[in-house]
Amino acid sequence: NAINLIDGLDGLAAGIVAIASGTFFLYGQRLDKLGLLAQPNIGPLVAIIVLGICLGFLPHNFNPARIFMGDSGALLLGVTSVLASAVLTALVRRLAVAHGVLDIPNERSSHSSATPRGGGVAIVVTATAAVLVLAAQGNVPRDVCVALVGGGIAAAVVGFVDDRFAVPAGVRLAVHLSAAAWAVYWLGGLTAVRLGDHIAPLGWVGGVLAVLGIAWVLNLFNFMDGIDGIAASEAVFVAGAGALLSAGGGAGVTDAAAVFACACGGFLIWNWPPAKVFLGDVGSGYLGYVIAVLALAATRADSAAVWVWLILGGVFFVDATVTLLRRLVRGERVYEAHRSHAYQWLARRWGSHSKVTCAVLMVNVLWLLPCAVFATRRPSLAAATVIFAFAPLVLVAIATSGRREAND
Repeated sequence: NAINLIDGLDGLAAGIVAIASGTFFLYGQRLDKLGLLAQPNIGPLVAIIVLGICLGFLPHNFNPARIFMGDSGALLLGVTSVLASAVLTALVRRLAVAHGVLDIPNERSSHSSATPRGGGVAIVVTATAAVLVLAAQGNVPRDVCVALVGGGIAAAVVGFVDDRFAVPAGVRLAVHLSAAAWAVYWLGGLTAVRLGDHIAPLGWVGGVLAVLGIAWVLNLFNFMDGIDGIAASEAVFVAGAGALLSAGGGAGVTDAAAVFACACGGFLIWNWPPAKVFLGDVGSGYLGYVIAVLALAATRADSAAVWVWLILGGVFFVDATVTLLRRLVRGERVYEAHRSHAYQWLARRWGSHSKVTCAVLMVNVLWLLPCAVFATRRPSLAAATVIFAFAPLVLVAIATSGRREAND
């Protein structure tokens, strides 16, 4: 908002940001000695990216300006979200260590040392503040803002309590369903979806499907948050790609998705393998909730958008769903912790969290993103593209997920 206020003279705002970024690039190493950054090179890297963007913009904005910042203020809000989330994560990590909020390894864990958890609080605070700013500026509709903030905080609070104390599964589920119903109430539910050349109205059935879908995505992010960096990087990809594709941009989703991705990116600096802090239930549930609500909001403006968002999250949807079905068939308690997801089996097989997380990112970028782009450009084929995109993922999940650890 300060940058927005001084953006009255040609080149002034972009020039100040460029100077600040250049200064941070030169002296970022010293700031790291204060413990604000997870890795010495991350801060300067972000700074040089911002500097490059501003220097590329300045020639067109310098007196006499041929183009104004205008909505590019959202870009500055995104950069601010990255940095704010990174700094807040550092503070949350220190508090977690000081108060003993640690994830202690057990026989079902994929890590070997006690690690602070609850770092997702930084994402919740940063993303909530950014969405409120966007709503105040008129860039995010009121109903989308209320759905994201109200239900998101509810999901985060029950997760935060669960990180400190054991919350019964029934209570968690009740809160998740209530948060989902809150979003559906404000957004109007899943009123219609595109199937081929036809738009199929869903009526009240769409509302029920939307509630169940949001609750499922909320929980599957919790299920999939089992190795370093995988959930946060997935959130960055899905939300960032959704914003870039403008899937449902007319519904005010684009800016909200972008700042959410930025907030997750700031946390990812600390969560990248080897992780220095975990999301915790406060973060994983919040990530799933926000992504599901963004997809639902996008569908209001584009009935094919739900298929695009489904494709973008394909790795998580397929792995979590196939694993759940296998455990149900075996009669296992699906709400208990386990290590039978495909990504967990691969992490043990490869002996590396970073390899698996990078592999997921490669699948996202090289396979799912092109499929999502195709679905965006050919909405009549969007539903069929989901099947095409998911088919190889299902085969991999069947081959690797749900395995009993004794058979690894």
